Amino acid sequence: MDAHIRKVYVPMTETGFYILFCLQEEMHGYNIGQKVKEMTGSAVTISPGTMYGTLSKMEKDGLISFVREEEKRKIYMITELGRSVLELERKRIARLYQNSMGEVCHG
Repeated sequence: MDAHIRKVYVPMTETGFYILFCLQEEMHGYNIGQKVKEMTGSAVTISPGTMYGTLSKMEKDGLISFVREEEKRKIYMITELGRSVLELERKRIARLYQNSMGEVCHG
């Protein structure tokens, strides 16, 4: 993974994380938005502008790839690079969680 990808995507935005997480299976933008809303109990909603802007950027950067079009909807899937970025972020979040459950920092 090159420095540019690491700099741009780690740490990830919540939106970016959920999009990559959802694209572990083939999906289109509207589908991703619905799944994220369901997974988070409506705490996270992704606007169409943010969704399609992020999908476009991730495709350009090689984190996801276009699979096919169905009824005028583009179907995407995570790439190996995307999986690597997602795994880095999952480890970072796990570390944050683990550290927050430990002792409180005293200053």
